[in-house]
Amino acid sequence: MTDSTYGFSVQVAGDFNDVVSRVSDELAKEGFGVLTEIDVQATLKKKLGIDKDPYVILGACNPSLANQALDADPDIGLLLPCNVVVRKDNGGINVAFMNPEVVLGIVQREELAELGKEVRVRLQRVRDALGSM
Repeated sequence: MTDSTYGFSVQVAGDFNDVVSRVSDELAKEGFGVLTEIDVQATLKKKLGIDKDPYVILGACNPSLANQALDADPDIGLLLPCNVVVRKDNGGINVAFMNPEVVLGIVQREELAELGKEVRVRLQRVRDALGSM
């Protein structure tokens, strides 16, 4: 498991598509749905003819928490949803999560800072569940 300024991640083993499904399943256990799935590998191949390793961006959203954020600041949608990246990395698969505490901290409003902490904790539980598989 690794952390950066703007995210945290875990290395997992397995089939790439199976890992994407496991990530979605673990997100659902924390109340998140996947609103978008962007296949970066396929897009770069189609648009630029570039071959890349598998790389998917999942746009995860917890409707209840998103609603709280929108009530606090209607423009917060500019910072939503929570992105989760699943990518091939050094023979394994890296699953990285944006740190919502950092992202929502941009707004500098206490209610959003508290919400960011709650979302971070939930996403860290997803990461931890994936790391224990």
